[in-house]
Amino acid sequence: TMAPAQLVFLICFVSGEMVQKTHLRMSSLLNQDIGFLSAHVGDKVTLQCSHEGDDVAWICWYMQTLGQKPKLISSSFLYGTEVTFYDEFKNNVHYIPDRKEQTHYLTILNLKMSDSATYYCAISYKQIVKFVNGTTVSVKGSGSNIQASIHQLESETVQAGDSVTLNCTVQIGSCDEEHEVYWFRNIEESQPGLIYTHGYRKDQCMRNPNTTSKICVHNLSMKNLNESHTGTYYCAVASCGHVVFGNGTMLNLSCDMTKFLVYFLAGSSTTLLLVLLIAFGYKLSKKYYQTAVEIMSQRQRSSKETECFYSSISQNK
Repeated sequence: TMAPAQLVFLICFVSGEMVQKTHLRMSSLLNQDIGFLSAHVGDKVTLQCSHEGDDVAWICWYMQTLGQKPKLISSSFLYGTEVTFYDEFKNNVHYIPDRKEQTHYLTILNLKMSDSATYYCAISYKQIVKFVNGTTVSVKGSGSNIQASIHQLESETVQAGDSVTLNCTVQIGSCDEEHEVYWFRNIEESQPGLIYTHGYRKDQCMRNPNTTSKICVHNLSMKNLNESHTGTYYCAVASCGHVVFGNGTMLNLSCDMTKFLVYFLAGSSTTLLLVLLIAFGYKLSKKYYQTAVEIMSQRQRSSKETECFYSSISQNK
């Protein structure tokens, strides 16, 4: 027999493939507060998920830690009051789902470092499933072996077309486990996207002779920057069963005034030269026209005088 958790996981997760095959549609609209939430150990956070429409049967909450598969936290019927928890989340008062009309909440109490993850809300009806981008929660504070003091510059301003290298300095505590580094980019009204990941390298770290900790420096290099590169870049470190996020570095693009002035002056000079050529050409053509008119007038007068001269001679004869 299939376990309840496997059954709901099948309903809420795998059935997305069946949607593509049958081309069914669900009219409900699902919205979740997306983005990046930062909190401290011991705090609480409340995630919100709302939907429009009546064709929803299941509401499911998922948790995905960096580098791991999504874990099903809970599921509930849309108009029911009973909530079912699964696996490690059973009998755990740490997570509290709630509902008010068509808005669903997941409150996480007494935050721990291990709560750093991305949380997804999903709705399911008739084997159709909808996921949203989710909300990434970063929990900061002491109490972990990683003791990751992640230092990032608050902001970087560069010019379009230039290159930049973002730095992430990590101080690892007494934990000797190798760590992995992830880089995220966050844009307004968008889910932070994982853009790069790399594992531990000894040549990037050095031991602090005065303590048991070690300091590691990780870089993210980008070339030929344009508007699509702007945003806030977060460095995240996963080690000793915990994930720690840095405060983020905001990358901005500035306008190169020197290049702008060069292009502006070049364009202005070209325009001015074109205007002068047109004016000179007009003046020259006008002069040639007047000269041609004068020559034609002189020829006409000369022709009349010749006619008069021959006429006079004829009469004298």
